[in-house]
Amino acid sequence: MTAPDARLRLICLPQAGGSAASFAPWRLTPPPGVELATVELPGRGVRSAEPVPDTLEELADAVLDGIAGELREPYALFGHSFGALIGYELAVRIRRRGLTPPAALLVSASRAPHTPVLRRVTDHDDVGLLSWLEGFGGFPPELRRYPAYLRYAMRTVRRDLALAEAYTASGPAPAGCPLHVFGGADDTLVSRQWLEDWRDCADDAFTLRLLPGGHDFPFTHAGLVLDALVRALGPLARPAPRS
Repeated sequence: MTAPDARLRLICLPQAGGSAASFAPWRLTPPPGVELATVELPGRGVRSAEPVPDTLEELADAVLDGIAGELREPYALFGHSFGALIGYELAVRIRRRGLTPPAALLVSASRAPHTPVLRRVTDHDDVGLLSWLEGFGGFPPELRRYPAYLRYAMRTVRRDLALAEAYTASGPAPAGCPLHVFGGADDTLVSRQWLEDWRDCADDAFTLRLLPGGHDFPFTHAGLVLDALVRALGPLARPAPRS
């Protein structure tokens, strides 16, 4: 989405099983100073025929190859849950390649990249995995009415969760930009301590804020979350002055 008075591009990375369409609630009330650039990952949406890389690191490489030409100043990275880990790996790669760094890395509802996974949910069969997802609002119950789409969605989310479960950063390497972490006050999956662990990835400014909602709070409380992101980004996210 291009706003005529936008001063900052916010590159958005979705949760496990999510797509660029996951950010549809954000497009209803976009901040006037921000251009929303939602990333479509391989294996879903218009890219459903493309193979998904074997590791999260390879996925980050593929994403960066696709967006490198769009990294014009100023821009920031936002990732939710699974997308937060991709966003971190993007920030690290951008720094290592000497590309224009983001104004900030904003992440929500995710363990820190260097902390290990405590339990593997992909060991569940589809019934158990679906029950787990529905337990925290990760899957709308009405999808059960569409078996064909449900099977497709389950394959996608299982694949992404497997990548996340197999991933642990060995550093942590610094993000190379201000790091702002957000969590849902009622999130039963990601504790405040897990969010605090992101501090080890900061070599610049670091903030942590809890907002109303559960694990999917960026979408159930879209307006509130966007306001918080704009405040974290500061003057860069304010509309350009009109001449």
